[in-house]
Amino acid sequence: MSELRDWRPREISPEDAGGPATVEGLTDYLRDQEGFGRLLTEAKAVVFRGFGVTEETVESVMDLVLPDRLAYVHGNSPRTKVGKNIYTSTEYPPEYTISMHNELSYAHSWPTRLMFFCAKQPKTGGATPVVDGQLWLESLDPEVREAFAGGVRYTQNLHGGRGLGKSWQETFETESREDVEEFLRGAEAEWEWLPDGNLRVRQLRRSTLVHPDTGAEVWFNQADQWHPAALGDETAAELAALLPVDELPQSVTFADGTPVPDSYAIQARDRGLEHAVDVDWYQGDLMVIDNRQVGHGRRPFTGARRILVAMS
Repeated sequence: MSELRDWRPREISPEDAGGPATVEGLTDYLRDQEGFGRLLTEAKAVVFRGFGVTEETVESVMDLVLPDRLAYVHGNSPRTKVGKNIYTSTEYPPEYTISMHNELSYAHSWPTRLMFFCAKQPKTGGATPVVDGQLWLESLDPEVREAFAGGVRYTQNLHGGRGLGKSWQETFETESREDVEEFLRGAEAEWEWLPDGNLRVRQLRRSTLVHPDTGAEVWFNQADQWHPAALGDETAAELAALLPVDELPQSVTFADGTPVPDSYAIQARDRGLEHAVDVDWYQGDLMVIDNRQVGHGRRPFTGARRILVAMS
C-alpha cells in the first residue's frame, strides 16, 4: 500500500509538453490521443498548468480529450449548464466539504474521464482533493469491505417542481415523463410516480469496480454521500432527522434492503478524505482524471471560485 500512499496527479507544464505556453501548444500535445490515453491510465490524473487556457478557449481542449461529451443526466449535484455539455462543477454552498466520490458511480453507466477547468481561482481554499480508489478500498476495515461486497441500493425522491432537492425535470433535462421512463428502463432502475407528482427511483448497484486496463479493484459507490449519518451539511442533517428515510431526497441501503450502519458510512467518507491529495487551483489550470481509478471532492473556499467540468 506504500506505493499507493505516495500517489499524486502528474503535472504537465509547457516545458514538459515540448511546446509554447499557449492553448495551441496544449492542443498540439494532446493530438496524440492514444499517447495521452496511456499516460492517463498510468498517471490516473493529469494536471495541465501554464498554458493560458481561458473559458473562451477551453472547448478546443475538451474536444480532444473528451470528444463525445456526456450530458449530466440523472446527476444529483446542483449544476448549471454553460456550454455544449459543459457545466459548473457544483453549486453546493462554499462553506462545506464535498466528500470523495467517483462521478455518477450510483448510475447504470458513468463517464470514464472528467476534465476540470479553473476559470476563476478562489480567494482561499477550494482545492479539488483526489484519491486513489484502490487505496481508498484497501484503507477500509475488512468488515466494512465485506459488508458492501453485495452492492448497494440507492433511493432517490425527485419532486415535480416544488420541494426539497432537485426536480425530476431538472435531473433528466426534460419535461416528458415518457423520456424519463425510457431512460430509467435503459438504466435498469425501478421507479414509481407518486400521487403528488414526485418520482421515486431505486437503483441496485455495485460497490466496487475492477478497472478494465489495470485490473485494480477500486471503491466505486456513493453510499456515504447518500447516507444521512455522513452528511456534512447541517441543514441536510436536520432534514434527515425529521423525515422518514424513504422520503429523503436520497438515501441508501445494502442491496438486500438492510440499513447501512452509520459507522460504516462515516468510515468510508473519512478514509477517502484522509487519503486524498489536494489539487490547488490557479486560473487556467486543467485536470483530467480517470473516473474509474480516482475519486474527487471539494474543499471549502472563499471568493468567486469558478470551476467548469465536462465528461466522456
